[in-house]
Amino acid sequence: MQSQGSKHSLMWALLIAVVAIGPLFSGSQYFLSIAVMTLLYAYLALSWNVLGGIAGQLSLGHAAYFGIGAYASTWFFVNLGLSPWIGMWIGAAFAMVAAVIVGISSLHLRGAYFALATIASAMVLKTLVENADSLLGGPRGMEVTLLRDAPWQFQSTSKEFYYVIVLAFVAIALFINWRILRSRFGYYLAAVRNEQDAALALGVPTTRYKLYAAMISAAMTAIGGTFYAQFVLFISPDKVFGANLGVVIAVVCIIGGRGTLWGPVLGALLLLPSEELARNYSGGILGADMMLYGLLLMLVIWYEPRGLVAIFQRWFKRGKAQGAVQ
Repeated sequence: MQSQGSKHSLMWALLIAVVAIGPLFSGSQYFLSIAVMTLLYAYLALSWNVLGGIAGQLSLGHAAYFGIGAYASTWFFVNLGLSPWIGMWIGAAFAMVAAVIVGISSLHLRGAYFALATIASAMVLKTLVENADSLLGGPRGMEVTLLRDAPWQFQSTSKEFYYVIVLAFVAIALFINWRILRSRFGYYLAAVRNEQDAALALGVPTTRYKLYAAMISAAMTAIGGTFYAQFVLFISPDKVFGANLGVVIAVVCIIGGRGTLWGPVLGALLLLPSEELARNYSGGILGADMMLYGLLLMLVIWYEPRGLVAIFQRWFKRGKAQGAVQ
């Protein structure tokens, strides 16, 4: 039995490796761009999962941290010549401070009230950036200085460069989620998610652990903002602080299965390619992507509220049971 289990684990590892490196050999820059954005959203969903999934706090304002990371690294790069490889850590530190400020004022709220508070924080930051014309370019946004092939400055003309980086980001985010899920910290967060009052009665400092989760989640999301800025070479308040972005990050994780390890990745693999298809075949209908998100969310939740991970687990158990009968 143990050898059979090891064989299955090896097969899954090989399958994941083939899927992960496959786009590098596709020969299509268009396909590679889609793959990069898919992995970026998988990374962002894994970042959101720390607070929104494992800790169970429904944040819809993670665009605030994404925008902080994008603007911080870009400003230091454009104005001071500081490499985004360093600037992204400054952005992550700023995002952690913002998470503490937002957390202290809103983590005592629950459910929809907490979600509304997080959306409000992103809207406030968006408004502040739009009015900072001289410092951050205002509503016009900021352009990243183009250096072409300069890996030490987080730039390259090769899409493969960005794909390898974002693939590494996803691997690191998976490791962080895995460690949290199997640590005492993760068990405390699960207790907060499942029954906060009971956890509090047992002596778990719920607010402190939720704040820790918010800080980790914010820092990871800000690093994703730096990657986005370097990949597209242009940022604006609408692009990186928009309410749609915060909702999409949450939806990707919820559809995949929040609070699980692989759910955020599965959600991104379903939603981002589907969004690209919707954009290509909808004739440019405004809001077609958000309509698709809503439809897929309704279908998945109707079939299995726990997300794609639970659906695949159910199918796997059913297939295994049928194989045992035969």
